[in-house]
Amino acid sequence: MSYKIIGDSCLDLTEEMKKDPRFQMIPLTLQVGDVQVIDDETFDQKRFLELVKACPECPKTACPSPETFKEAYECEAEDIYVITLSSHLSGTYNSAVLGKELYEEEHGPKNIKIIDSWSASAGELNIALYIAGLCESGMDFEEVCGKAEEFKKDMKTYFVLESLDALRKNGRLTGLQAFFATTLNIKPVMGAIEGVIIKEDQARGVNKALAKMCDYAKKNVKNPEEKTAVVAHCNNRERAEYVKEELLKRVPFKDVVITETAGVATVYASDGGVVLAC
Repeated sequence: MSYKIIGDSCLDLTEEMKKDPRFQMIPLTLQVGDVQVIDDETFDQKRFLELVKACPECPKTACPSPETFKEAYECEAEDIYVITLSSHLSGTYNSAVLGKELYEEEHGPKNIKIIDSWSASAGELNIALYIAGLCESGMDFEEVCGKAEEFKKDMKTYFVLESLDALRKNGRLTGLQAFFATTLNIKPVMGAIEGVIIKEDQARGVNKALAKMCDYAKKNVKNPEEKTAVVAHCNNRERAEYVKEELLKRVPFKDVVITETAGVATVYASDGGVVLAC
């Protein structure tokens, strides 16, 4: 059966995957002051970071319309898997579901599975890689759907950012009882429970926080020799390589994939942020 994996533009595909027609990203819209940026293949991360730095207002994001998802479903693939940002962080999951309803009203039933990733960025990509592997093995649609849901529930997402301001100002940390340090270079190690952001720990300095993040991965991962870890970075490949190295010192992952954040994750991870999913 032919398949397609569709994500919102927080599915931070690798450069190789961007060239693969089996993968597609549906762009969100980014707003920096009066400037509107479409988070598609034209996204220029360095220019965007310069815009953010120069603008006194916090950047914002807007999810794609249901119609945009409907159009993506109108393809030749027999099985479609859709991976979205955590529904606690964005409206893209709801748009994808409404898009499916619009498609079925017009065309009738189709194998379309929509997955609320409970994550973002590296987490979405990790689910996409897992689903692609199942599809390539010849597994049928229903079995892939069930295994993907189980994988999502077992997957952990962590992140260390230079600043949590974009998340806080956009209301993504609502109800979070956390310590936000402005002095002493204290960096929180963040995580998520069913897509809701939590604080796991903290450390003095980014590298110590990244190492501590790797400690959490070691503590919580199950059957790592069967799994791929994904590290997404915002404009700091060196930090991503450091995380890969620290992970492999601790855990025998099958593979560690590094990718760069597209627009949405760049908004929230900010310059230098790192996201880990495993």
